[in-house]
Amino acid sequence: MSGALAGKTALVTGGGTGLGRAIVLAFASEGATVMLAGRRPEPLEAVKQEVEGAGGMAHVHVADVSVQPDAAALVGAAVSTLGRLDVLVNNAGRTYDQLILRMRWDELEKTLATNLQSMFYTCAAAGKAMIAQKSGSIINVTSVVALTGNPGQSAYVAAKAGVIGLTKSLAQEFGSRSIRVNALAPGFIETDMTAGLSEALRAQYLARVPLRRFGAPQEVARVAVFLAGDASAYVTGQTLCVDGGLHM
Repeated sequence: MSGALAGKTALVTGGGTGLGRAIVLAFASEGATVMLAGRRPEPLEAVKQEVEGAGGMAHVHVADVSVQPDAAALVGAAVSTLGRLDVLVNNAGRTYDQLILRMRWDELEKTLATNLQSMFYTCAAAGKAMIAQKSGSIINVTSVVALTGNPGQSAYVAAKAGVIGLTKSLAQEFGSRSIRVNALAPGFIETDMTAGLSEALRAQYLARVPLRRFGAPQEVARVAVFLAGDASAYVTGQTLCVDGGLHM
């Protein structure tokens, strides 16, 4: 690796599985010291061991970022443990697939809280720390469906579309303090979620992707490394799609 994040510190929410795990591993391999957060300690500890086994440095903090006091305490712990906070990756999320006419409103509230409200909480707390140090990069993980829509996913899509709006607004609010805020929009990525798709559904989705394959979590993580590092010093307020050309 190039050491693109050498000396930097990062907090990654939803860091125990899927894209979060890939981002944590990529950041650590590029020299960052990482705190990974999530609601379940077991997968977090497993990823921490992976990082340390490869010679990197990682810390674990269990938190539910959909709860404002938990989110604020998480960021505070990151600043205290790491000494400063150079990068925040808001990756925690949940899906809720349901037609609006059959929707349960309590599930809608949980979906909005996890995918969107949590980012308000963490960005507010991280913003204070980054303003004090006059630098920082915030990466908000959205989804390509926020740009395309998707039937049966209106709750998830609306939350992820809100992430893009939040990203653009915060890029303007924080820009004068040298804090960059960008969104990362994965498409169909090979995760536990896509592994459960039927062959017919996989074929249907793949037919929509110009590259005719699903992406790998590591391909998303490499773009996160770019957004976190100095190579993207003049990039803010953007939504970068990693989707094989699905949305163009």
